[in-house]
Amino acid sequence: MEANMRWVSITALAPVAWGANYYVTHAYLPADRPLYGAALRALPAGLVLLALCRKLPRGAWWGRAAILGLLNVSVFFVLVYAASQLLPTSVASTVMAASPVAMLLIAWALVSERPGLAHLAGAATGLAGVCLMVLTGGESVSVPGVLASGAAMLVSAFGHILTKRWSADVDVLASTAWQLTAGGLLLLPFAVAVEGGPPALSGPALLAFAFTGLVATALAFVAWFTGLRHLPAGTVGLVGLLNPVTGVLLGVAVAGEALTLKQYGGLALVLLGVALGRPRPPAAAPAARYAPNDPGTRRDRASHGVRRGTR
Repeated sequence: MEANMRWVSITALAPVAWGANYYVTHAYLPADRPLYGAALRALPAGLVLLALCRKLPRGAWWGRAAILGLLNVSVFFVLVYAASQLLPTSVASTVMAASPVAMLLIAWALVSERPGLAHLAGAATGLAGVCLMVLTGGESVSVPGVLASGAAMLVSAFGHILTKRWSADVDVLASTAWQLTAGGLLLLPFAVAVEGGPPALSGPALLAFAFTGLVATALAFVAWFTGLRHLPAGTVGLVGLLNPVTGVLLGVAVAGEALTLKQYGGLALVLLGVALGRPRPPAAAPAARYAPNDPGTRRDRASHGVRRGTR
């Protein structure tokens, strides 16, 4: 149980960093360069991890790195960047809280992890909190922003479970480095073709990209994939509900976003969903019972008496 809680704590680093990244992207990064924004987030992070692990893909992992890089990095980062610019920080991060439901269903299909009642209850509770957060706010919500955030949630849920299925025999640091590097390299030609030259970045924007690349990408993805290696996908998905909690708290505390009473109720439901999905200690094995008339029991007692008599 202590080991499980340790893995939960490590996994939680990822959604907290991602929730903070919504605010950083919204406040400091150029709004009209989603392709460059995604590439500059992924490629430096991937190269840093590649320098740390000093391993290149082998065999099937060349193709797997490209597929996972496309799903978990290229498509996902562009959609998240767009959602971060189109939506308030609290709403953008909250839409992603529907991911536990998607992860539970996809994990059931791809890695045969049947969802437990606690995971289903946590996912339903968290999703109810999402609905309260998004649908009861006092300000208008961008429909394209919600669609971008929802698409990012589905793409990442599928990509993360596919990573869990493929990465059992590969070091987490190496597989994460390969995905981020491949995803960044896939993005670069599209960024140049669609958005032209790279954007001119101010000092705050450079610091924002450093946080986005090193903390919200390199560290966060290693922590997340480590959790997927050691915990059920349902538990990891529910830990991901800390993403909207972080986004909401930062939106209120730093960006001055106002929440309604119903939205605070939604936030409480999200936290309850995380609690419902926490790892449970294994059930204690039933104590052995002796049947006095069982021949095997009589023999055991007889031999036990002989041993005691010879001491």
